[in-house]
Amino acid sequence: MSALERLLVISEPDQLRSPAIERAAALAKATGASLDIVVCGGPSGSLWILDEVILEQVRAGFLERQRAYLAKLGDELCARGIQITTEVFWADKPELEVLLYLESRPADLVIKPARHELALKRMFITPLDWQLLRNSPLPLHLVSSAEHALPRKVAAAVDLSRSDAEGMALNEEILSVSKDFAQQCGAELHVVMAYEQSRSFFAYAAGPVGWTEQLQEQLTGNLHGAFTQFAQDHGVPRQHRHFLQGPPAKTISGCVLEQQLDVVVMGTLTHKGLDKVLGSTAEQVLYKVPSIIAVRPPET
Repeated sequence: MSALERLLVISEPDQLRSPAIERAAALAKATGASLDIVVCGGPSGSLWILDEVILEQVRAGFLERQRAYLAKLGDELCARGIQITTEVFWADKPELEVLLYLESRPADLVIKPARHELALKRMFITPLDWQLLRNSPLPLHLVSSAEHALPRKVAAAVDLSRSDAEGMALNEEILSVSKDFAQQCGAELHVVMAYEQSRSFFAYAAGPVGWTEQLQEQLTGNLHGAFTQFAQDHGVPRQHRHFLQGPPAKTISGCVLEQQLDVVVMGTLTHKGLDKVLGSTAEQVLYKVPSIIAVRPPET
């Protein structure tokens, strides 16, 4: 992550008074970055039954109200010494139009209030937050809560069980973004790894070597050694290293609460098939921690 010079907040109309706005304002104040706040909204399912004249009146009313509210919010933030611009746009299909908007808008970090969607709804419709996690062309910061507007503890969540080139590159990118973000916030840097034994069992179960407790201990020891070396190489103090065993989403979220971490930086990949329904670790952790920053593998 380069120096934060331009922050972009993407908000839905009912999320303008949210921890994400306070996080964005604190980051802008600490780094001197400019702040752009964009509100996107559109018709609910029931509005499609209205005729075009009434729908246009609804649209015009929405834009007028949001612009007035944003002008007031902008004045408040300007009074705090923050350089700010605001914008409102009407989106018939927010999941698509927000992504298109991000492709044409330069920013060092996109900040958005996280919205919790029920699991049943996620079975049929991919939430906007998940769409952004999977496809945002820019680093994405999703904020559910913010005890500290300016983060004090930032954690890099890495997965060293992947030894392929993409996995290794993603771990390096996660640590790099975490370190840069922590430095700009004046925050502690932590590194976290959650290792689930059952995944290793399935990886070896079809192999020619029988699964034994000794083999499990050896594999765990190897991963712990790799984790320790990785943390040392990047200058992470011993007391800020957290090697954990258990299901990643549950274990990482538990560590976040126990260590009072403000931000978790996680990798995200485009998923297919069943993973689209179950969600990645980042998607599952999203609803259980105060905030995450999602990064994608660096382009090769």
